[in-house]
Amino acid sequence: MSDVTLMVILVIVFAIVVMTVLALFGISLTGSVKDWKRRNTPLSEVFKKGEVIHSVGPDTPVSDCVRRMTNAKIGALVVIDGEKLSGIFTERDALNKVLSGGLDPVNTKVSEVMTREPYCVAPTTTVGEALKLITGRRFRHLPVAENGKVLAVVSSGDLTHWLVREPAS
Repeated sequence: MSDVTLMVILVIVFAIVVMTVLALFGISLTGSVKDWKRRNTPLSEVFKKGEVIHSVGPDTPVSDCVRRMTNAKIGALVVIDGEKLSGIFTERDALNKVLSGGLDPVNTKVSEVMTREPYCVAPTTTVGEALKLITGRRFRHLPVAENGKVLAVVSSGDLTHWLVREPAS
């Protein structure tokens, strides 16, 4: 047998072994490429343009905020003062600042308990970057803004759902 023939046989055996190991561990080469593409998709392709952005003014009572969040089945509202994002009010704020603090939700303004100057990302931020940020900083909601204007609020659940959903055929 020539050296070239032996090399070809070894490459084929190696490829078969690698593919068998990948199959045994449930690793798909095409799946990993698809996952890479989905993680590198900009957020502007994840949220729908013109989608409702749930927001309130800074003087809104906490009880109204909680009612709105419950009715819309969402976990956060952005607080807009004029046209400027001044904060975000989340379920955590309602629990940790209002209820745990013994505050009256009817007489407490959202501006008193909101998270001020929330971290925002640009619409060019990728899904993977947003997930890393949400995970690292323990956020559940992340405003997407451009030139000071809120375009969307994405949640950790939105991003996870987007990653695992099957693409439309």
